[in-house]
Amino acid sequence: MRKLILIVLAVLIGGSVLLSGGPAGAQTDTTEGDGGATTTTTASGGDVGVRGTIENEDEPVEGVTITVKDASGAVVGEATTDAEGAYDIPLPGPGDYSATLDVDSLPDGVNLRNEDRATLEFTLRPGQTRPLLYPLGESDKQEVTGIEKFLQLLVEGIKFGLVIAMGAIGLSLIFGTTGLTNFSHGEMVTFGAMVAWWLNVNMDIPLIPAAVLAIGVGAAAAALYDFAFWRRLRNRGTGLIAMLVISIGMAILFRYFFLYIFGGRTRPYGDYAVQQGMDIGPISIAPKDLISIALSIVVLAGVGLLLNRTKIGKAMRAVADNRDLAASSGIDVDRVILFVWAAGGGLAALGGVLFGVTEQVSYQMGFRLLLLMFAGVTLGGLGTAYGALVGSLIVGIFVQVSTLWVPVELKNVGALVILILILLVRPQGILGQSERVG
Repeated sequence: MRKLILIVLAVLIGGSVLLSGGPAGAQTDTTEGDGGATTTTTASGGDVGVRGTIENEDEPVEGVTITVKDASGAVVGEATTDAEGAYDIPLPGPGDYSATLDVDSLPDGVNLRNEDRATLEFTLRPGQTRPLLYPLGESDKQEVTGIEKFLQLLVEGIKFGLVIAMGAIGLSLIFGTTGLTNFSHGEMVTFGAMVAWWLNVNMDIPLIPAAVLAIGVGAAAAALYDFAFWRRLRNRGTGLIAMLVISIGMAILFRYFFLYIFGGRTRPYGDYAVQQGMDIGPISIAPKDLISIALSIVVLAGVGLLLNRTKIGKAMRAVADNRDLAASSGIDVDRVILFVWAAGGGLAALGGVLFGVTEQVSYQMGFRLLLLMFAGVTLGGLGTAYGALVGSLIVGIFVQVSTLWVPVELKNVGALVILILILLVRPQGILGQSERVG
């Protein structure tokens, strides 16, 4: 046990060292370009920066000022656009930055299309130069009808519901095979997103392979979590209520550990942070969101095949139906539960990455999803993987579509209200039948 504690402390300390760090010393320099642009930057020989072109109705806009600050709030770069509307701001090095377009420097009659996006936050990796998007003028989109708005929110709800389902299915499988209501499952979502962020931003690994590695790390960490912690409690005969309380404590512990090593601000991935939406009929959707939906469907179909067509899937269902009978039939119950934890951790990590691509990575992103995951699991039927999928889709769609009638800040409350109403009519959930898993 002492060796285990030392290993965990070493991993925690190593992680905090690896995730810390920032730009080195800097030097201020001011240059004037041929086209009339001026650039002031605080550079230290780094090869990162931002550049782009400011246009209004396909015409360049000259004299627009953009100021870049680092994570501490210090100005590290400033530029005005030249006659071609172009700007180029070298920055001190990799790290977190925010860039603000001075709206007062825009010509008369020219405005930002979305004034809330005058300041953009972004993260630069070593050697990375990225563009910043500041759309000007009136939106090309005509007046949106109620049906178009409903369809747009429906698509966003499906995407959000699939992300919730990634975490909810693992949560449901763990409950089905162990009876544990794991309140620390949300932190498994956060862990996967943070591992992918660290690999992508600090290790300069493209996001897709970084996400694959993060899923593997998330699965291994969840398996270790069960093997080193929860299995010991089960073998000691710890009651389910006590384990539920312990899971709440572990969730708080993990959440504040993440806050310590990652900080309180949200951080985007180095890739796919900014994408313009494609118009598909009345719906506008970014390519990354289309890929997220398609990938989620493929993964969830794979989970369904795993449960119904493979030996380990049938063993999982047998353990969920009757653990003692499964053990007497020769099934290694501990091994099956270990696999369930690994699969749940991998799915949670994938859900964290997909959520991070849309909402950026933060230390409490998993906690924000946890209540919605529980809502989806309970609504679909506790212990059923398909119920978790159906319940999560309903919750995700309702959360997004409800913003037609309620303020965005209250959308999660609406999901919980409909959950309560449905459970009053059908307490076992939509698919809460005799079949518990699959």
